[in-house]
Amino acid sequence: MTIDWHVAMPLIFAGLMGLSILIYVILDGFDLGIGILFAVATDDERDTMINSIGPFWDANETWLVLAVGLLLVAFPVAHGIILTSLYLPVFVLLLGLIIRGVAFDFRAKVPVHRKRRWNFLFFAGSLTASLAQGYMLGVYVLGLDRDLASFGFGALVALCLAASYAAMGAAWLIYKTEGELQRKAVKFLRLALAFTAVGMVAVSLATPFASTRIFEKWFTWPEIMWLAPLPIITGAMFVWLWFLTFRLPYKEDEHSITPFLTLAGIFTLGFAGLAYSFYPYVVPERMTIWEAASAPESLAIILVGTCFVLPTIIGYSIFAYRVFGGKATELTYD
Repeated sequence: MTIDWHVAMPLIFAGLMGLSILIYVILDGFDLGIGILFAVATDDERDTMINSIGPFWDANETWLVLAVGLLLVAFPVAHGIILTSLYLPVFVLLLGLIIRGVAFDFRAKVPVHRKRRWNFLFFAGSLTASLAQGYMLGVYVLGLDRDLASFGFGALVALCLAASYAAMGAAWLIYKTEGELQRKAVKFLRLALAFTAVGMVAVSLATPFASTRIFEKWFTWPEIMWLAPLPIITGAMFVWLWFLTFRLPYKEDEHSITPFLTLAGIFTLGFAGLAYSFYPYVVPERMTIWEAASAPESLAIILVGTCFVLPTIIGYSIFAYRVFGGKATELTYD
């Protein structure tokens, strides 16, 4: 059977870009969440929280660079349309990430009496980046419109995504810490779960009504029968995780990784629903992945490079998470 590369290449790169975005949301989501939780932590707890993400956070952000890079080189026309429509929130996102990165390093090197301002900037940068990402998601779901309704929905999703990242951060702390901080993380997770659920419900309800095409993809027979398990399983995972928070932490630290893996599963199911809804469009209702894609010959060259870069990132990430596994200890810079 002959492969039509004009069809296959854009599909391959759309899949790679989607995978990069999903991994970024899960991995960088928890360390952005750690920064948001700085607002309710003590100074000693903040040091332990920083230690829990220190070996990973730079590598986690690599997935965002990869996703944007793939969008630029594989779908350059879509890259121009999307970033032009989201110019201001993208600027805010980058500003937040820069402030957060600077604060991460400076808080460890300044005198103790100046540490508080860098703690605040680490929190502010993390929250700003999270809100910007949520706003962009909300506006994208509604087709990149710039009316008042899109702004309001973007603001709602921004708050809920920040809460979702806080939930991921709390789940990571349950896995990486022990004692009083671990018990506090369980309470943080319980509070953040409610807002996470609100955000997912809001996006799930708004997406089918963003266009007639998406509505028909979800609510016609037999598609509705095959897709029904997706929201049902997601809801069941939320309920199960909610009740689990009333039993954590267990003795001998059993199931400490379970909340994080459960949230990762919830995020994956939500992402799958969005991907199904918008396929085959990369710019909602305007441009398909084939219309936006570079020439197959160009994509073939880029794919060769991706085949080297992607395994390297994956391999390094696995290596880092294995080497720095276990509980976070007291932070030192000796």
